[in-house]
Amino acid sequence: MTDGLDRNTVLNELMGTYGKDVWNFAYFLTHRRELADDIAQEVFIKVYEHLYNFRGQSSVKTWLLAITRNTARDVLRSAWIRRVTLMPFHKETAANPSAEQETIDKLMTQQVWAVVFGLPRKLREALLLSSHYGLSMNEMAETLQVSVGTAKSRLHRARAAVSRKLSEDAVMTGEEEWT
Repeated sequence: MTDGLDRNTVLNELMGTYGKDVWNFAYFLTHRRELADDIAQEVFIKVYEHLYNFRGQSSVKTWLLAITRNTARDVLRSAWIRRVTLMPFHKETAANPSAEQETIDKLMTQQVWAVVFGLPRKLREALLLSSHYGLSMNEMAETLQVSVGTAKSRLHRARAAVSRKLSEDAVMTGEEEWT
């Protein structure tokens, strides 16, 4: 049946083009590699099953990220995951010859990620979808299943919270150096 072949070809192209984005978003939402693996796999199973139901009302990327978000939310709500202690976020970096600036950059990056992961989930999602995935406000609203105004508000609040927290941390660090 050629329908199966076409579906497989389309799925392979989607996985090649968007697989990393789906996995990264799942990891960002769950903070666990094994869950991100499972969620990404489940997302593409759902995509395969519903491939011809895609109406084209949004971009494919927005559609995939919305499925990823909903799948991750379902997994995190499950009774099994609530019994498991989630590990704190740890950003892995490639081993490079260490210079003083690379160390400072690494610490700053870890600090920023720690602040971002300290945000409420709704604000984290808005910030990631805008900053990392470059979604428009309309695409972000559709992915989050909220109005455009709500998406704008969440993004604004997320940026303000990150800025405020980084400023507070900078002041605290500066005070510690002088005492």
